[in-house]
Amino acid sequence: MPVFVWIIIIVVLIIALPITWKSAIASKTRMDEQKIGTAEEKARSIIDDAIKTAETKKRESLLEVKEQSLAAKNDVDKEIKDRRAEISKQERRIQSKEDALDRKTDAMEKREADYAAKETELKKKQQSVDEQLEMAVHELERISGMTSEEAKDFLLKKVQDDVKVDVAKLYRELVEQAKDEADKKAREIVVNSIQRCAVDHVSETTISVVQLPNDEMKGRIIGREGRNIRTIETMTGVDLIIDDTPEAVVLSGFDPIRREVARIALEKLIVDGRIHPARIEEMVEKAKKEVDNQMREDGEAAAFEVGVHNLHPELIKLLGRMRFRSSYGQNALKHSIEVAELSGLMAGECGCDIRLAKRAGLLHDIGKSIDHEVEGSHIQIGADLCRKYKESETVINSVESHHGDVEPTSLIACLVQAADAISAARPGARRETLDTYTNRLKQLEDITNSFKGVEKSFAIQAGREVRIMVVPEQVSDSEMVLLARDISKQIEAQLEYPGQIKVSVIRESRAVDYAK
Repeated sequence: MPVFVWIIIIVVLIIALPITWKSAIASKTRMDEQKIGTAEEKARSIIDDAIKTAETKKRESLLEVKEQSLAAKNDVDKEIKDRRAEISKQERRIQSKEDALDRKTDAMEKREADYAAKETELKKKQQSVDEQLEMAVHELERISGMTSEEAKDFLLKKVQDDVKVDVAKLYRELVEQAKDEADKKAREIVVNSIQRCAVDHVSETTISVVQLPNDEMKGRIIGREGRNIRTIETMTGVDLIIDDTPEAVVLSGFDPIRREVARIALEKLIVDGRIHPARIEEMVEKAKKEVDNQMREDGEAAAFEVGVHNLHPELIKLLGRMRFRSSYGQNALKHSIEVAELSGLMAGECGCDIRLAKRAGLLHDIGKSIDHEVEGSHIQIGADLCRKYKESETVINSVESHHGDVEPTSLIACLVQAADAISAARPGARRETLDTYTNRLKQLEDITNSFKGVEKSFAIQAGREVRIMVVPEQVSDSEMVLLARDISKQIEAQLEYPGQIKVSVIRESRAVDYAK
């Protein structure tokens, strides 16, 4: 390429370059102005939005502040209102108390004025009374002829007499109290003795039964024309009852010793098999000797059981005979052993001679062993036997006084009397006939029903207790004690019974309603 071309190109470039540069600068300036305008618009838009948001937040904050201030104002108003109400209430209460205090003050002032007036009046009356009393004293001295000192001495003497009467009453009450305590102690001794005493009890009957190996033996016992049975009845004094009872013969008799002899003899004859009059007589004699030995052994066993020694052999044998003696169904030997045990136990509690008390208790009914053979009561017979065999005076007096026929002269005699009553009165110790028993119960209920206020009564505990139901409206609690005492006295006066009868009066009030 030629040079001028290059020069032209260069000149053109030199000329065109500023122009292009200016154009580029102008274009860039326009673009920048446009960008600046757009940015300003955005900035203004952002500022407007920010202002709007700020105003919104401001309004919300103002509203929230206004609400909180309003709530706080309401709370303060409510608290102020409550405090004003409480203050008003306290003011009213204080005003009421002040009014009441004013009324009380007025009443007190009025009462003090009344008291002052009454005090003045009382002083006047007291002065008048003193004057009248002085006049009365002078008049009394004139009428009685005694001075005040003499009258004082007279009154003191009278008071001393009254005090003596009161002292006598107090002494009597103390004596009664001592008796009650003594009774309580005595009951305690008796109860302890009964609890500690454990003996066997046997009830006897008036018949004995002998078992037979077969019914053919009945014919052999009867014998030809009844000679064997007549011989047995003649030798023993016991009735033989031979009836339809299978393989049994009944021996009937009121003398238990004879009945025992007949039983032993008949059993020996049955075992031997040879039954004829001569053999019967031989066996009866052997049975009598065997019964005598048995009675002696029983007497020795009884004396050994209770610890009584050095008894006369005849007394020991008589004790053994009491094994075949009964009173109201109570075995006499067992009863004597029981009385001896009880007497010894009570004597130990009271500090008496235990051996002597047991000896007196064992021999107290010794007269019953021969009372069907000798004239007189068993008490007199027993006392004579004790004297005959050189027993002590304490034992003799115990025998004589155990039923109250003679006054006891020692504490041991009293203990024997109490032990005898305990043994006889124990429930089940003695039997009564059915008619006697039912009549006594009926009489017991009739006596209680005859009193006013008694609704119904029941005899219980085999006649040992009577329970009485009273009408509550007619008998009070305090009257129950008197009613029980009156009934007890009436029973003591009209009935005869061993031991004691408990009278229980029951008063009951009931209130009944129904839930519907």
